[in-house]
Amino acid sequence: MTAATQTDLYQLTMAAAYLHRGFADTRVTCEAFLRRLPPRRGFLVMAGTARLVDYLANLSFTEDEIAYLASVPALRTAMTPAFADYLRAFRFRGDVWAAPEGSTIFADEPIVRVTAPIIEAQIVETTLLSILNHSVKVASKAARVVLAAGGAGVIEFGGRRTHEDAAVDAARAAWVAGCAGTSNVAAGMRFGIPIAGTSAHMFIMAHCRPGLSHDDAERAAFASFVDVFPDRPTLLVDTWDTARGVDNAIAVAGDKLGAVRLDSGDILALARLARARLDAAGLTGAKVMASSGLDEHVIAGLTAAGAPIDLYGVGENITEPVDAPITGVIYKLVENHTNRVGVAKKSSGGKATRPGVKQAWRQDDGDVVGLALEECAGRPLLARVMDAGRARPLPDATAARAYCLGEIAKLPERLRRIPVDPSAPDPAPWPVRFTPALEEATAEALA
Repeated sequence: MTAATQTDLYQLTMAAAYLHRGFADTRVTCEAFLRRLPPRRGFLVMAGTARLVDYLANLSFTEDEIAYLASVPALRTAMTPAFADYLRAFRFRGDVWAAPEGSTIFADEPIVRVTAPIIEAQIVETTLLSILNHSVKVASKAARVVLAAGGAGVIEFGGRRTHEDAAVDAARAAWVAGCAGTSNVAAGMRFGIPIAGTSAHMFIMAHCRPGLSHDDAERAAFASFVDVFPDRPTLLVDTWDTARGVDNAIAVAGDKLGAVRLDSGDILALARLARARLDAAGLTGAKVMASSGLDEHVIAGLTAAGAPIDLYGVGENITEPVDAPITGVIYKLVENHTNRVGVAKKSSGGKATRPGVKQAWRQDDGDVVGLALEECAGRPLLARVMDAGRARPLPDATAARAYCLGEIAKLPERLRRIPVDPSAPDPAPWPVRFTPALEEATAEALA
């Protein structure tokens, strides 16, 4: 459960000001959206919906948190008994709409919509954005890696490259986006995601002894592992000499061998070598797995070259993608229902917003964004996930994964193509258009 104090201070200073100035019952709508896609992204993948709903449904302040807030200099004058009592009774009681987890999403369209009393809508902003930005970032990168793999499986194992709590949510997001599994045991237990793991170089090197050759140590390690895990084990073969490692794996495991893992060197050449030696030994069912700092562009190159790789292991380039470390989901007030006015931010620097409660509709050739009460052709993107603070049933991670794969398959080929060259130009974007009613409302709000 996320603590209520895992937020920015200014959410609480504004909340206190709302209460003391009589705004507590003001009902508003805020929307989360992206202004633009990160470079080289033709689409993003919605993820984090279940985590967000769980956070909102369980949000409350403890007595210890309220006592701490009373000690914060910036809040001291605002922490009256009335505000402390408000926080003590605080629960999120708003209505929430969200794009289903696994949806393909684009810039300038709402992906989450919150309608609630203004203090509730304000306090949740920081964590809402934290959840969405992290999950969307990971799912979107994972989807690209899966596309690049061209049918080979992808195992996410980036937990060691990110925060331990974030690693669990990252594993879920990667699974939703099409990964075949994760190395993260907690994610497997919590979400029913298949987990996978072999052994590390440490296990191989632990079998070194004075006077023992590397070949003998490697064979001893393989024998130990196969003895404990006889059912199709995967053996790591590049601790010293990869070609010899493949031969040793074949010699020790024989027809029990499930796969060999390549984790360094010329992956294409070594994959071909491993496949040839496995086949020559009659182990045509044994697989070749590759890891070692892979990303979607490297994998696309291996796929294009016909690399005989059945499974990829990808770590930090899914959980912490350096090419798009920030997704850029933002959250803005769009309507004050109490005052019956749509509101928008005016900016000459590309940071303007559009007013009003909105919906997006997916059509065959693009998306249309308009006011929620409009009638538009296409499939609505946002669906209700909370009623007055109560969560509606949501699909589990596996159902979200199936939905995601179906949604990605519907995209034009230009958006699904992963270039070998990471500097290749961005694909022509998926069109996002605005209804005349929304354009008129925007002009009025910004006049």
